Amino acid sequence: MSSGVPFNEVYDGKDDLTRFSILRRSRGSIAALRSFGGREVEQGTRFHYASSETVVLAVLLRAVTGTTLSEYLTGRLWQPMGAEADATWVRSRDGLEIGSGSFNAILRDYGRFGVLLANDGAVGARQVVPKEYLLEATDWHRQPDAFAPRRATPYFGYGYQFWTYPGEKRRFALLGVYGQSIFVDPELKLVMVITAVAKNASVGKESFAMERNAVWRGLIGKYGSW
Repeated sequence: MSSGVPFNEVYDGKDDLTRFSILRRSRGSIAALRSFGGREVEQGTRFHYASSETVVLAVLLRAVTGTTLSEYLTGRLWQPMGAEADATWVRSRDGLEIGSGSFNAILRDYGRFGVLLANDGAVGARQVVPKEYLLEATDWHRQPDAFAPRRATPYFGYGYQFWTYPGEKRRFALLGVYGQSIFVDPELKLVMVITAVAKNASVGKESFAMERNAVWRGLIGKYGSW
C-alpha cells in the first residue's frame, strides 16, 4: 500500500476501483494493473490503500509458486488451521482470485483464523504461520513511520494486510467493506468476529464503525486494559 501510484477508492461506482474491476473483467488482471502507471510520490514513503496492490500480491504468488492462491492457502493455512468447512473465493476470468475481496467462509472458521492469529500463528504445538513474520506484520513499531497509527490514517496504522491499533500493546484487525471484520488481541487471546453488513461500504459514514469499536473496547476493558 505504498507504491505511490494514484488510485482512488471510495466505493461510489465511479472511482478507480470500479474502472480497475471493469478492465480486469474484460482484459485480465495484468492488463488492468498496467493501466495504472506513474507515481505521485516515491514508493514506500506514503501509505495509500488500494485494492489493486493486493491483486499484485495474488499475481506474484501465482507466478512464484506456480499454483493458485486458493490451492496454496488450502494446504498451508486452511487445513492446518482446522477449518471445518471449505471456503470460496470468486475468481476473475483469467482464473486469478479477486484477491482484494470476494472471499467467503463460515463464521466459526473466521473465528478459528482469529484464534490462530491471537496465538501468533500456532495451533497447539504446530506453527502454521511463521511467528516472526506475523509479529512484523501486526506490530506497528516494526513498520515505516508512514504506516504508524494516526499517521497512515487518522486512527489505524497498517502492517502487512493488517490494520494496527494505536497504543503500545499489539492489537490489530482485518477490516472488510460493509463492516466485516476480525479483531485480535494476542495478549488477552481475545478475538471478535463480525459478519454483519452495514449500509455503506465505508462504515465510517454511519454509526456502525463507532458501535463496533465500542463493543471491542468494552471487551478489552472487561478482560484487560488499553
